[in-house]
Amino acid sequence: MGRVPSVAKLGFIGLGAMGTPMAANLLAAGHVLAVYTRRPASAEALVEAGAVACASASEVASRSDVIFTVVTDTEAVETVVLRAGGIVEGARPGTTVIDHSTIAPAGARRLAVALERHGVHMLDAPVSGGVQGARNATLSIMVGGDRAVFDACRPLLAHLGKTIEYIGPSGAGQVAKACNQICIVVNQLGVAEAILLAERAGVSFEPVQRALMGGFAASRILEVQAPKMMSRRFDGQIESRLHHKDILIALDMARQLGLQLPASALAADVLTKLQQAGGAHLDSAAVFSVLEHSR
Repeated sequence: MGRVPSVAKLGFIGLGAMGTPMAANLLAAGHVLAVYTRRPASAEALVEAGAVACASASEVASRSDVIFTVVTDTEAVETVVLRAGGIVEGARPGTTVIDHSTIAPAGARRLAVALERHGVHMLDAPVSGGVQGARNATLSIMVGGDRAVFDACRPLLAHLGKTIEYIGPSGAGQVAKACNQICIVVNQLGVAEAILLAERAGVSFEPVQRALMGGFAASRILEVQAPKMMSRRFDGQIESRLHHKDILIALDMARQLGLQLPASALAADVLTKLQQAGGAHLDSAAVFSVLEHSR
């Protein structure tokens, strides 16, 4: 793949909480942008800013040299890439697909192989940093795929993130994301337990949090998720269903590799209980409520 021009023809598919600000950053950088979403209303602001709304993923592909996707799971990526009306129907040889979704590494590898048959490159490039990171273009981006394709696309990724790391061949970016999600959901349970312990002991967790943030226990989870747990307000933007999906991917990988991940398994169990209690769309910090009401 050659060098990406300073004004590139880009496509973006998936305009949810993460995709919309990411697409906006690419548009703000001066690139030509075609977009597709199942909910046309979510594209209105981008269209007003200069993006072109398309009727299908294949139409986006026909207008683009590099196509970004951010959808929910492996099946959703396969749908927008390979099925009727998908990217593969409109993409020309030499096109690159950069998938920022969190999916199974094996799924990313399958998609890369399928696209390569059509002369289309693919990078699996999941992100971490949440909606705020997407808005501020400070995401951490973990990339798997051909190194030369990554090098060519890196200037585009720089419009989206601050930490851009090439991990390895196809699927390696998704392995890194699985590691990321393990650290998040396990740490989240630890923070929830710490809050419960302090409160049951009659101690406000607010000064405890400040003390912990000054020491070795400091973490982004303690900083960001603890206030949600303390206030019992779980209407944030990190939906628990997504962390539930992601940790199940990590556990499935572990089973295939013959590994035991007991802390991850416990976190998955608590997240499963949260889904069963109707908390799929609550912030992932709502695992606190499962622990708080457990007997």
